[in-house]
This record gives sequence, C-alpha cells and structure tokens, in this order.
Amino acid sequence: MYIHLGGDVLINKNKIVAIIDLETVTEGKINEQFLKKIKNNKNINYISESGKEKTLIITLKEHYLSPISSTTLFKRGDLRDTAELV
Repeated sequence: MYIHLGGDVLINKNKIVAIIDLETVTEGKINEQFLKKIKNNKNINYISESGKEKTLIITLKEHYLSPISSTTLFKRGDLRDTAELV
C-alpha cells in the first residue's frame, strides 16, 4: 500500500521507518539536535513550503518534510496497528 505524503509524493508504507510530529519533536533539546542533523542531510525532500512542515517521514534511503499531519498520515496508511507495537 502506498501513502500520499503531500505534493506529488507517494511511498510504499513498508519503506517507512518513522513518522515524527515536528511540533512534538521540538520540545526537547536532544530532539532539536536530531532534527537539525536530519535537515542538514542531503537525502531530505521538502514537500511543503518552508515553515509549513508538520511531519518528518524517515525511510531507509530518504527523509521527507511534509505539510500533512502525522495523525493524517497514520490514518492514510492504516499504521495504527504498527504504532501500537512500539
């Protein structure tokens, strides 16, 4: 099953390693450092306009900054069962 991340980007849900809510991740100092490292990575794809990113999606090869909320992405991919295992 494929998930629409925004814009014209579709990815296979089996390729997703993590879906991170950017509002939550900025609450801790370590999380902020992690986010800065990810943003400096060359394998990041900006799907949304600058400042409108809501979610960071991490895959094995690439990372995506999406304007779609993490809750919506979980629902689209029916990832709720997977999240409960963590």
